[in-house]
Amino acid sequence: MEKRIKSALISVFHKEGLDELLNVLKQFGVKVYSTGGTYEYVKNFGLETQSVESVTGYPSILGGRVKTLHPGVMGGILARRDVPEDRETMQKYGIPEIDLVVVDLYPFEETLASGACDADIIEKIDIGGISLIRAGAKNFNDVLIVPSREYYAEAARILASSATTTVEDRRRFAAYAFTKSSAYDKAIGNYFRLTVPGMKTEEAQTASQPAIGGIPAQNTPLRYGENPHQKGAFYGSLENCFTQLHGKEISYNNLLDIDSALALIRDFGNTPAFAVLKHNNACGLAVRSTILEAYKDALAGDPVSAFGGVLVSNTQIDVATAQEIDKIFLEVLLAPAYEEEALQVLKSKKNRVLLQYKDFKPGDPIIRSCLNGVLVQERDTVAETAPMLKTVTKQAPTPSQIEDMLFANRIVKHCKSNAIVIAKNGQLLASGVGQTSRVDALQHAINKALHFGFSLQGAVVASDAFFPFADCVEISHKAGITAFIQPGGSVRDAQSIEYCDQNGLAMVFTGIRHFRH
Repeated sequence: MEKRIKSALISVFHKEGLDELLNVLKQFGVKVYSTGGTYEYVKNFGLETQSVESVTGYPSILGGRVKTLHPGVMGGILARRDVPEDRETMQKYGIPEIDLVVVDLYPFEETLASGACDADIIEKIDIGGISLIRAGAKNFNDVLIVPSREYYAEAARILASSATTTVEDRRRFAAYAFTKSSAYDKAIGNYFRLTVPGMKTEEAQTASQPAIGGIPAQNTPLRYGENPHQKGAFYGSLENCFTQLHGKEISYNNLLDIDSALALIRDFGNTPAFAVLKHNNACGLAVRSTILEAYKDALAGDPVSAFGGVLVSNTQIDVATAQEIDKIFLEVLLAPAYEEEALQVLKSKKNRVLLQYKDFKPGDPIIRSCLNGVLVQERDTVAETAPMLKTVTKQAPTPSQIEDMLFANRIVKHCKSNAIVIAKNGQLLASGVGQTSRVDALQHAINKALHFGFSLQGAVVASDAFFPFADCVEISHKAGITAFIQPGGSVRDAQSIEYCDQNGLAMVFTGIRHFRH
């Protein structure tokens, strides 16, 4: 539904950048109402304007605190043009329709940052401007609200051709408006919280945190963040995720590894699986008929990195496995259950953190701070299965190769990009993670596997993203690797496929990339 702008109310603190919009309003003969300093600015610009006082019948009073808070103004913004009763009311009381509202609020945060006194800061709390913004946004069906100087130019662009807006335009600007008013109110709320006598700064900051992605605004203070000089806290409910059975206080870094460990182990179903993680990446993982065998082969993948690592099992820890685990130094062990005797063995180290995790639903979406805002995305819940694989080489993979491919692909999905995983017989032989090139990731994984004495003959490689060149396939082949699983999608896929066909290698495409930055 398109609306032609015939009248506008302008009440702004910052005039910089306003001229472009005023030119458009002048071009299309839009009737303008304005207040105080804005009235003088618009008048000097050469655009005919009418003061708000001439509409309300009241002058600006109380030192400028009350100017636009009047039915003659708010009624003109909030009136629903398609409701007969509203139109009759406007006609009865001589209320003019207002189709466009342009506001720029008093600079509260700038005044606060300047070190001004409390009285000056309080005077920069905008009342009328916030009311105009909310009124215009609420009635977006009929009104375009421009809530800040940062939107002057965009408003000028959409009005430039015909001074007409679509309902999509108006709804978008309404979203800008409520976002602006929310941030403005939050800044004011924080100021008051931080100046309430007896209220500690940390408590004030905690109280000011909104619920995030449905997570309640309650926190668990941590000793510190990633490093001792950084403060840290967890927002959410740890008790819904796991029960701590033993050990020292859990740290910020522990929680990141715990999150990665649980996300990884979920992808391995009920067959006994054990993983060792360091810095959010798996350095060992194996699937076996017993959890003891799975632990031993997971540890063999990289016994050096396992030192001080986070260990996770998808099966109850029995006493025999506990006795083997007790031989190494570890930070955290997670399992769905423990035999009582196993717990007694594992509790021999007083600082060792033992967690019994629960069947909980991970937070969704994933929220991550970025620049001066946040990034939000869905979780990567795709777990490829055999029917999803597309064989692209003449040599088809064997059933055992397919099993290893899917195993490796589940791991690489949880590794930091660029990532390569080498696996064989349900065991992670090595991985290359967080590298700036895929060749580096591959070479790192090969060298690591060979360092720990693994034979790569008949192993498979999984890549989190496509091979940009055939070099990764060639290097892998020379090391003894015979099968590959990757998303595909490179403009040079044909080169990788051709190399495989010339050397009797198998390759499958998944069509799904698993970047993890």
